[in-house]
Amino acid sequence: MPKLALHGVVKKFGGQRVCDGIDLDVEAGQMVCLIGASGAGKSTLLRCINLLEPLDDGEILLDGNDIAEPGLDPAPIRRRVGIVFQSYNLFPHMTSAENVMLAPRRVWRRSRADLLPDITDLFRRFGLEDRMQHYPDQLSGGQQQRVAIVRALAMRPEVMLFDEITSALDPQLVGEVLDVLRVLKSEGMTMVIATHEMGFAREAADKVCFLQDGKILEEGPPDRLFTAPHEPETRAFLERALK
Repeated sequence: MPKLALHGVVKKFGGQRVCDGIDLDVEAGQMVCLIGASGAGKSTLLRCINLLEPLDDGEILLDGNDIAEPGLDPAPIRRRVGIVFQSYNLFPHMTSAENVMLAPRRVWRRSRADLLPDITDLFRRFGLEDRMQHYPDQLSGGQQQRVAIVRALAMRPEVMLFDEITSALDPQLVGEVLDVLRVLKSEGMTMVIATHEMGFAREAADKVCFLQDGKILEEGPPDRLFTAPHEPETRAFLERALK
């Protein structure tokens, strides 16, 4: 059984189907990269998985259970499925550590002192231990994005979603954020990543999905999809993206 399975997922805005009958299986520990032009539906799909957008049709199964069923409380699901966006959304008046501790303190009712060892370990794992008491405006963009990832991981999610998390970064800072994703992959985290970083998708993903007009037009292992795509639309996109 896949860790995460999407069956016929439809999301409409007005009359437009932004996600148009998407089927996708993500096995436990897999990294799946979503590629495609802006407006293809990648970000909306991630927001649907995290229940930030209600579905118009279809199912989203987590460990075989439909988490998108109308009427279900999304809060417990969002603790299991974390999401990080391209904008860091850190509170400017809080230190890095305070930003990371906020959700666990509210959800689990744990004290700062109780959380500190776990939070410190997370900061240490991603090279940020010396930045725990810094405020966001004292950090580089790459450091802020890594803090945002640590904040999501502090909730101990089973699945992580990443939405173009390097798009707002200067080119020299992209690598340090992608390195965090490589670490998470090595630790067995299940991930779905919308990205324009074609080199990273080719090197690190277990499966790559090409989206166009709200559909997964083609999917497969990166070696095959990048070297011998089946669909002419995939080939045309990759020719533009890899220039």
